[in-house]
Amino acid sequence: MAGRINDDDVKAVRDAVPIDAVVSEYLQLRNAGGGNLKGLCPFHDEKSPSFQVSPSKGLFHCFGCQEGGDTIAFVMKIDHLSFSETVERLAAKAGITLRYEEGGYNPSHQRGERIRLVEAHKVAAQFYVEQLDGPEAEIGRKFLAERGFDQAAAAHFGVGYSPAGWDHLTRYLRGKGFSDKELIASGLSQDGRRGPIDRFRGRLMWPISDTSGDVVGFGARKLRDDDNGPKYLNTPETAIYKKSQVLYGIDLAKKDIAKASRAVVVEGYTDVMACHLAGITTAIATCGTAFGGDHIKILRRLLMDNGSARVIFTFDGDAAGQKAALRAFEDDQKFAAETYIAIAPDGMDPCDLRLAKGDEAVRDLVEPRTPLFEFALRQIVGRYDLETPAGRGAALDEAAPVVARIKNSSSQHEVAVQLAGMLGILDTQFVVKRVGQLARWARERGDQRGPAQAPSRGGPRHQQVQAPAAPSGPALNLRSPAHRTERELLKLALQKPALVSPAFDAYGVDEFTAPPYAAVRQCIAEAGGAELGVPETREYLVQVLEAAPNDTVRNLVTELAVEVFHGKTIDETYAGMQLVQVRLRAVDRRINDVQGSLARLGSNVAPDHLAAAQNEVWVLQQYAQSLRNSGADAL
Repeated sequence: MAGRINDDDVKAVRDAVPIDAVVSEYLQLRNAGGGNLKGLCPFHDEKSPSFQVSPSKGLFHCFGCQEGGDTIAFVMKIDHLSFSETVERLAAKAGITLRYEEGGYNPSHQRGERIRLVEAHKVAAQFYVEQLDGPEAEIGRKFLAERGFDQAAAAHFGVGYSPAGWDHLTRYLRGKGFSDKELIASGLSQDGRRGPIDRFRGRLMWPISDTSGDVVGFGARKLRDDDNGPKYLNTPETAIYKKSQVLYGIDLAKKDIAKASRAVVVEGYTDVMACHLAGITTAIATCGTAFGGDHIKILRRLLMDNGSARVIFTFDGDAAGQKAALRAFEDDQKFAAETYIAIAPDGMDPCDLRLAKGDEAVRDLVEPRTPLFEFALRQIVGRYDLETPAGRGAALDEAAPVVARIKNSSSQHEVAVQLAGMLGILDTQFVVKRVGQLARWARERGDQRGPAQAPSRGGPRHQQVQAPAAPSGPALNLRSPAHRTERELLKLALQKPALVSPAFDAYGVDEFTAPPYAAVRQCIAEAGGAELGVPETREYLVQVLEAAPNDTVRNLVTELAVEVFHGKTIDETYAGMQLVQVRLRAVDRRINDVQGSLARLGSNVAPDHLAAAQNEVWVLQQYAQSLRNSGADAL
């Protein structure tokens, strides 16, 4: 067994690797005075920087969470490495050969898991790059050329090609000393009938790096019609690759993001390439998942997330792109930075736009124009007939809680005034007061997501209500029609997502009355929604299970994923019935809540509140009747 690392070598590593250079790979640092630097702490969530680095002392300390130590301690904590793994990693960067006091040297098979997996990816990335020059990869080079990317562009982004055979990479990595266990753990290989085989075969390969520049995964694009896999296939979740915690291009963009206090979020690998080649070197993309909270944490640390920072989202102009934009808006308040949306003419993405109209058109696209909140509100308001009082009232009911979520009071007031203009309501103060009232109610009950909201013609307001960590409340009662229907709908979402998607993804956690079912609904949302399961893959269920907060919820997901359906014929009609029943009960519950509230207040209710409540009930009753008459067509 390898011995401990020589103390002098450990000291040499500490001295050779400046702490500010290492920390700067993960967050932006600015002058804090006295020779120190400051930034947003990567170990806890904070709005103002309390994390300080002393280059002269080689130490860091956070005055918010009290974490502190030297370069080795920082890397150990942020990358979850052991002491020896960290020293080995830093020594490799500094070009220092380590000595081991009891073993003489450290055999490669005894090195830390993370370091071995990163090394395997580094070797694989180079292997794929070399394969791109071969005759088999002509189809990949043609794909790149048709999208405006030459050999230099491919080399800059490390784009490669995975051979179409079963185990080319696997045999190559074995020859480099990697074990079958390491190859499976890395996600580069997978179990075959006669041993490990390559996970990626006959595809164009993009290396995905973490903020420190280590390759931790790959994105693989289908090139041939006889490839029955998905269009894009990503590395599975591994010890070093968590798709919710990586951003493609972050290693290339991080310095310019920090320098410019600006980030451009695009949707795909080729979009990142197009933006960078057009001069937008702050472009990054998510890797097979929606932009979420962990991605925000990465950007906040690089942006130093202040009022002058800008985050621009580019989405396709189609329905899926609009849905992605609204999903991004759900997390908007986690930024101090101002957020904007950019949609190219004719719904083109940056790659297509660059090909059609050139680099200047891409640069023009990402100039901030439309605030994300304005886009989100216009999407909501656009679903209603603003020519009628009922339509304006219903639009206000859905949009006002969104504005009420804005934490800055002056910004909230300004947006409320804009909302009044969008709706064509001349009494601006009425809208401002309505928003303020909703914000106060939310604060009083400690709800950071905003007040409860009535279902509208477009469906109940699907707030991302946090499901209980562990199911609580009364036990499931399968004699209850509501519980039976909710269970059947969840089974459909897990087993046959194509039958209920995309409608199911618009259903809120609060539409499931049984707490255990609400917890499962939350897991599906966090995994990316039922649409992620279309076409059906085992990967979808794996991701739902990984989103489960505990074994209780995880077991329920498994149970629902294998349980047989109650219906004889499981088709779109059957799925529509479950969708309608769950939605209809949510609408009826809201009607009862509003009417009950009015009954309790009696004559004490304010006239404007009474009018708004009566209008809300009227809109809900119309929607309920539409659901009863038209079924799933009314969703």
